[in-house]
Amino acid sequence: MNKKEVNEIKRRFKKDSCNFDKMVGCYVDANKEMVLTFNETFLNLDDEEFHKYLEIANKSLSGTMGNNLLELPFDPNNEIEGSGHDLLMRLRETRLTDEKLLIEYYNRIIDSFDYVGNFLILLYHDTYDIPMKTSDELSLDDSEEVYDYIICAICPVQLSKPGLGYRAAENRIGARDRDWVVGPVDTAFTFPCFTERTTDLHACLAYTKNAKEPHVEFWENCIGCGTRKTSTQKKAAFNNMVDQVLGEETDEVIDTKLDIQQNISDFIAVETERLGDEEPILIEPQDIANILTDSGLSEAKVEKVQSNFQNYFEDKLPMAEELLDEKALKNNEIRLEKNVLKERVVDLTKQLKEVTGETASGQAPDIIVKVSDEKAQEVTTAYVDGKKCFCVPIEANEVLFLNGEQL
Repeated sequence: MNKKEVNEIKRRFKKDSCNFDKMVGCYVDANKEMVLTFNETFLNLDDEEFHKYLEIANKSLSGTMGNNLLELPFDPNNEIEGSGHDLLMRLRETRLTDEKLLIEYYNRIIDSFDYVGNFLILLYHDTYDIPMKTSDELSLDDSEEVYDYIICAICPVQLSKPGLGYRAAENRIGARDRDWVVGPVDTAFTFPCFTERTTDLHACLAYTKNAKEPHVEFWENCIGCGTRKTSTQKKAAFNNMVDQVLGEETDEVIDTKLDIQQNISDFIAVETERLGDEEPILIEPQDIANILTDSGLSEAKVEKVQSNFQNYFEDKLPMAEELLDEKALKNNEIRLEKNVLKERVVDLTKQLKEVTGETASGQAPDIIVKVSDEKAQEVTTAYVDGKKCFCVPIEANEVLFLNGEQL
């Protein structure tokens, strides 16, 4: 799925266009015990609950593609009876109405989701009559396919913070009652995928709030699909490879890292011009080697990073933009600006020395100012900033010469 296809589904998550026919859930305590299960007709919910649950569904399809949102494929050889894929297919076919099947799936989630604390499991079901589109992307009323899908969202439930509040029954300020509050979505998935505006039964779209440490164990053991690295994980891995060969972070090392990021950015610019804006730009081990060489790394260091890069991204190469550090690029711009200013200061200092005729000893020679005989009679002395100075009056159209140079 791409962002455009995700947004097409998300546009349905509004009060007037929402069509969820069923929402079910299970509340789990810290001991991995089911506290309660519930079954709701979504459109019959009170307005406040309706919007809160809709917000959770919306969040389950939010974030950056390739980082918070990852399309995870199923292995066709593992799409067998009793597998994660099989359970999802049955949940979808029964439209979340089979209570026994739901309990089985809740238990599967509880057993596989590695989380300390209480959490809420929510499952939504929806059907979308996919409108036909013309070549210029205009939608037609006719539908050629129905996209039948479910969303599963897992939200942490935490005890509200202690505090003071007004106790109306007692007409006084006292301790507030603490209760259990459902937090933002931590992990979610949509099955099946909506790829190229059609149903893809061999993949699901996973959401993770924490792109650094997603719940891979949930993807593998509950959903039963493959896993992929997030953009955050790829960037962190590459930075670690570079850190290992550069060693202690000195000013020189920091400058080298900024050079690497700038060279990656330049690589993207060149490849974009060559391939076009729509084509994804993959970065290969040899590209990394060229970038590191241009950044001043020795041959031995380049070879080590290149080898580690090749091993880590053996299954799938990353896109070049996934290795970009926007913060580092901004810091590099500041560094370049400072370097330009330093060069200007050096040039101006040199020019000033040339104008004043400063000697090698650092002492400026006597300054000679030629004044006409008429003006010489008007020259006076005065103290300026505690120093005695000569004051020479001049007319608006007159000029003075200092060491032969016009002022």
